[in-house]
Amino acid sequence: MTEAKVKQTSAGRQGEDEPAAVPKQQEPRGALVSAQGRTTIADEVVAKVAGMAAREMSGVFRMGGGARALGMVRERIPGVGKGVAQGVAVEVGERQAAVDIDLVVEYGVSIPDLAAGVRRSVIASVEKMCGLEVTEVNITVDDIHLPDDEAPEDDGRGNGGKENGAMAKEPRVQ
Repeated sequence: MTEAKVKQTSAGRQGEDEPAAVPKQQEPRGALVSAQGRTTIADEVVAKVAGMAAREMSGVFRMGGGARALGMVRERIPGVGKGVAQGVAVEVGERQAAVDIDLVVEYGVSIPDLAAGVRRSVIASVEKMCGLEVTEVNITVDDIHLPDDEAPEDDGRGNGGKENGAMAKEPRVQ
């Protein structure tokens, strides 16, 4: 004959194996969805946080890429200025965010190291400030800023400061 194994419970009664009590998961600090309500963070807010975090990194010359010339023109329009979220696109869910960033980097900077630093900074800032888990940060380096890439001052005639197709010369003596 076989004997049936019986487990003794903490209450001293006999019974079958009971599933262990599963501790209730605690919501992370600053949870966006809780018993008290829901917090919604606009995509533009997340984009601005990510943009500021990326701009703080040494080696980032400018945000944005293909529309670099258009962005420079836009910055000169009174009242428009450059947006903090320029060059940043985000997709925001209830608890997560994905970030895409376009960069122009300074010449001489290690692009892989800079991208890793930007990625860390963006993740830390968005998770801390917005309470969202960042699932990915995709970085596209669209251009590199060379030391002599400085745009000549525009004289307002639309020729980039050039006189008849040549650079306008300043007088050598006064």
